[in-house]
Amino acid sequence: MRTSTGARVGQYAALLAYLVFLAFPFLWLISTAFKPPQELASLHPTWIPENPTLDNFRQAFDEQPLLRAALNSLLAALGAAVVAVVIATPMAYVMARHRGRLTKAATGWVVVSQAFPFVLLIIPLFLVLKNLQLINSVPGLVMVYVVWSLPFALWMLAGYVRAVPAELEEAAAVDGAGRLRILVSVTAPLLAPGIVATALFAFITAWNEFFFALVLLKTPEKQTLPVILTHFIGAEGVADLGPLAAAAFLATLPSLVVFSLIQRRITGGMLAGAVKS
Repeated sequence: MRTSTGARVGQYAALLAYLVFLAFPFLWLISTAFKPPQELASLHPTWIPENPTLDNFRQAFDEQPLLRAALNSLLAALGAAVVAVVIATPMAYVMARHRGRLTKAATGWVVVSQAFPFVLLIIPLFLVLKNLQLINSVPGLVMVYVVWSLPFALWMLAGYVRAVPAELEEAAAVDGAGRLRILVSVTAPLLAPGIVATALFAFITAWNEFFFALVLLKTPEKQTLPVILTHFIGAEGVADLGPLAAAAFLATLPSLVVFSLIQRRITGGMLAGAVKS
């Protein structure tokens, strides 16, 4: 009993330390966003601003087109989420219900594709988008985000499909429903939680993405929010710390809100395929 209690205390202590480690950058970001320039330049920084101010937020909106960048990020993230779910849902159904060599090959592709570094992909993607005249455009960025998020979306939705009892589909087939009718009327409603979780995951991934947006978007009016944040850093690498922290804090909020809504659904999707009915 003593060993078990001691191990449990050690586990909770390690978990607490890990949470503090993860929360430290975000808490420091919030603190910096509300500090006036005098406190930012102080040799003895404090956690809580002594004279909190909103000037950093005003300055951030005055210096950079944050609203336009947020709209670009929103359009790219929503477009990627919708298209990825529309493509992944029927593909995940086939992967989960029809076992064969093609399905195994597709599953292998899903796993292997996640190991490719972005640097190897950016040149062929750039050439393809250039031929399609989609460089420096939000639709072109949506295409890249769909390709990027599709493997994980397939894997996640396949777990939800496996959790749906096949007997329900067999009963609908006996009643005369076709394959498409079964997918739309029987399977899709049961997959609704998984579809929502997958769409939100794709949204978060596209909202936070930086590398592809930096390479593919050239003009400021087309750039997304993560790219605009780099404009607060001068040519010599000196950051305008207060406005940068304020803008970064605002850019982080949507991801935190969305992830807090889907964390349990993501866990359920990962574990759904492991449950045998």
